[in-house]
Amino acid sequence: MKQTMRLQCAAKLNLSLDVTGKRADGYHTLESIFQSVSVYDVIDLSVEDGTGIFLTCDAPGVPCDESNLACRAAKALLTASGRQAKITISLQKGIPSGAGMGGGSADAAGVLYGLDRLLNCGFSGEELREIGVTLGADVPFLLLGGTAYAEGVGEILTPLRPLPELPVVILKGEAGISTPAAYRAIDALQAPVHPDTQAMLQAVETGDVPLLCRSCGNLFEAAVECADVERAKKRLLDCGACCAVMTGSGAAVFGIFPDAAAADACVQAVGSEFAFARSARLIAQTFTEMEAAL
Repeated sequence: MKQTMRLQCAAKLNLSLDVTGKRADGYHTLESIFQSVSVYDVIDLSVEDGTGIFLTCDAPGVPCDESNLACRAAKALLTASGRQAKITISLQKGIPSGAGMGGGSADAAGVLYGLDRLLNCGFSGEELREIGVTLGADVPFLLLGGTAYAEGVGEILTPLRPLPELPVVILKGEAGISTPAAYRAIDALQAPVHPDTQAMLQAVETGDVPLLCRSCGNLFEAAVECADVERAKKRLLDCGACCAVMTGSGAAVFGIFPDAAAADACVQAVGSEFAFARSARLIAQTFTEMEAAL
């Protein structure tokens, strides 16, 4: 018997992102404030008797083979649970690629979450996150959602007090930034100026939005050179954003706005200059179950 589920999977922003060291295995350690944001991929899942993992995607250029994180997540869930099934996955991409917003990781998280329920595996949230971190450092947060303090390589998560649904505008040009190259550039920094993570934690705990805006920062901005990032930051600040900061290792930039009307006006004014321009809001929920389409 076929069972289906449709999930809306939220992207993430790094309100603050700092690289604190490098482990012996080559992975970098970080401190970050992760935040869910109302930009989504939609995943349709179906499970039935049989074998095989089948993926389609509406975005040109996205691989639909076993290299895709969604396929790898399905395989990892089957392995961890000892189950066997024919799994069909359909992705509708709303999260831009190469943006530092966790698009592929959001898909992986959604597949883990959805298949756990469809197959009645009964994994706890912590167990799913343990599977998720084997797929990518952002996957554990994208399973958790909301607002969280991340340490380690991103897998050590402390949930934080939910932030208000602050309006944001997200801009991304055509350029992408290679994550490995960005980390190499971080390693080469001579005198890095680190974001004030403690001030950000205080701002979140107290709900102090002005302090939050002052504390947003990303060490990668000092390491990577990308004209699109600088242009997006300038446009957002010119439009009245309280701050403008790159997310992840790039190349999307977000600005926090005083109200939704100002955010919408910014997109109207400068959106045509960018490959991706969207007004959104900070949210507390990473997944929304929708009416199944398969």
